[in-house]
Amino acid sequence: MPKAFQSQITFFYYHDLQPAVDFYEQVMGLECVEDQGWAKIYRTGGNAFLGLVDGSRGFFQAQEKNAALLTLVVDDVEAWYSYLQAQGAHLLRELKYHEDIQVQGFFLQDPGGYVIEIQAFLKPELAEVFHPQ
Repeated sequence: MPKAFQSQITFFYYHDLQPAVDFYEQVMGLECVEDQGWAKIYRTGGNAFLGLVDGSRGFFQAQEKNAALLTLVVDDVEAWYSYLQAQGAHLLRELKYHEDIQVQGFFLQDPGGYVIEIQAFLKPELAEVFHPQ
């Protein structure tokens, strides 16, 4: 088997790229690490990245309904919920604690229709994996 993967990039495709760029830069506060004009790559944390692509130029075309879900793991879900609510983000579900799986989170939608989940793992052994200090 070859060496382990070095990083991960998920690409989302848009009919209109600029509203997505504005959302991820201005509202979500992501750092653009590569700007190719019609494709932009943002660091979501560590070696994980999100790519935004003009659907008329990329490998795929933008879809009317997207079946991808981007989960962003954070330490303070309540702070993110309050912040995004104040920013006028399109929240899809309110903040909820799922006792059976010990996860706290909520869902919102970006300008292109992609769904984002903001969550925290509260089970100690999973918190060590997904919330490294």
